[in-house]
Amino acid sequence: MKSFTTTHSSDPMSAPQSVDNGKQPQNKLQQHHKLSTNIEDSPLQVQGLTVTYQHQPVVQQVSFSLAEGRLIGLLGPNGAGKSTLLKAILGLIPSLSGQVKVFGKPYESQRRRIGYVPQRESVDWDFPTDALDVVLMGTYGRLGLFRRPGKNERQTALHCLDQVGMADYAGRQISQLSGGQQQRVFLARALAQQADLYLMDEPFAGVDALTEKAIITLLEQMKQQGKTVLVVHHDLSTVQAYFDDVLLLNRQLIAGGAVEHTFTPELLQQTYGGKMAFLQGNDQQGILLAGK
Repeated sequence: MKSFTTTHSSDPMSAPQSVDNGKQPQNKLQQHHKLSTNIEDSPLQVQGLTVTYQHQPVVQQVSFSLAEGRLIGLLGPNGAGKSTLLKAILGLIPSLSGQVKVFGKPYESQRRRIGYVPQRESVDWDFPTDALDVVLMGTYGRLGLFRRPGKNERQTALHCLDQVGMADYAGRQISQLSGGQQQRVFLARALAQQADLYLMDEPFAGVDALTEKAIITLLEQMKQQGKTVLVVHHDLSTVQAYFDDVLLLNRQLIAGGAVEHTFTPELLQQTYGGKMAFLQGNDQQGILLAGK
């Protein structure tokens, strides 16, 4: 028997803020969410990260640590700061305060261990280059400043294209590829980096069902290899099927943890606000819908 409930919550940003007075924070939004049991060996540890735009906080006092070999969904409404958080972690935009560690060391010394897949809309797809050259860019970090990609790097790039089903398009100009094909090429570039930690900004956005299936299959394979993957994601109906853990963000971190404990109507109401509808079946797999 399925049950359907509808509830309403207020804007999470209206919650009172805690004061940093050396005591334990009273507001749970300020807590450090430990998805990893051993923080020192965590693939990614973020502490007190704050980003502002025109003196207004876009990401505020975000703290969490991830566990190795997990797929983690980063969820939140539009304007919640999800893409900003990824860019700040990578140093692509400045942060007002905070600290980022990768496998227990400062981010700056661990850049080669991180792969990044940006939003497809942020890429200039008219740039005159082909799919193979795009993937070869993923090998640059291991080559250093003065070496150019050689035979080994080309073989690596072709293998990565094959992994995402794009080997036959190696010589195709990226502007001639469909949206789903372009996304696969960028995933192949990330694979070519041979990283241990991956940050992906909405890799499923605007792709067809076949590409989405190919992407999640690839992410599962990466997980089996011990990789950690943090994914900005917007489709709540697939969260339970795709991810092991979730981080719920609305400028501040609302909650973080295993899907079965964190992907709940109550916490989603706090994250998204407005009306939340929860459809629950006997298989305990729910479909969540958010709206204002």
